[in-house]
Amino acid sequence: MTEERRELLQSLVPPTLNTIIAHADELTQLDQAIGDGDHGINMKRGAEKILQDLPAICEKPADEALKTMGMALVMSVGGASGPLFGTLLMEMGKSLGSRPLTRDVLVECFADGIDGVKKRGRSDVDQKTMLDVLVPALQLLQENQTGSNLISEMRETASASENRTIDMKALKGRASYLGERSIGHMDPGARTCGLAIREICNILEAAKNE
Repeated sequence: MTEERRELLQSLVPPTLNTIIAHADELTQLDQAIGDGDHGINMKRGAEKILQDLPAICEKPADEALKTMGMALVMSVGGASGPLFGTLLMEMGKSLGSRPLTRDVLVECFADGIDGVKKRGRSDVDQKTMLDVLVPALQLLQENQTGSNLISEMRETASASENRTIDMKALKGRASYLGERSIGHMDPGARTCGLAIREICNILEAAKNE
């Protein structure tokens, strides 16, 4: 991995994962309401695994680094979260290959990662899942070609999207067994994505203002 890509990975990954770790109890409480009650615990375990392996991961090409982080989630995170979040990263890595990390390439990789999540979970938007945050984020990236106010818009989109899942009826996963009783609770996977996106926005905004 080039020094520039290594620095990018080192600047984005630890703060984002530490944010998820810091919110592990909240994520578990959300999952206790409509799921198995272990989402926060599992995501914390996966985040800690990546952080532990990060020095070695940073030595890999960018595509392999993404795939390695994804596999770490698949292998260390229980339930459906590991395979889904892991698939997002692994499919992004596959899509990236040896291409340069341009804006258009990253958006394309993100889209391919999301498609992988849809296929793996046999799910789509409006079903009270992580896709209800990921897909609006992707749409904003695809529509906002100039980049003006993109960071603040992305932060607002992530927050609005995760909150929107509160009033949704779950149609996928364990929460779907609750039927109407799943309404009134935020989806923990959507919350995890919202936390990650906002932290990345904070990092990029801080770097932009330096």
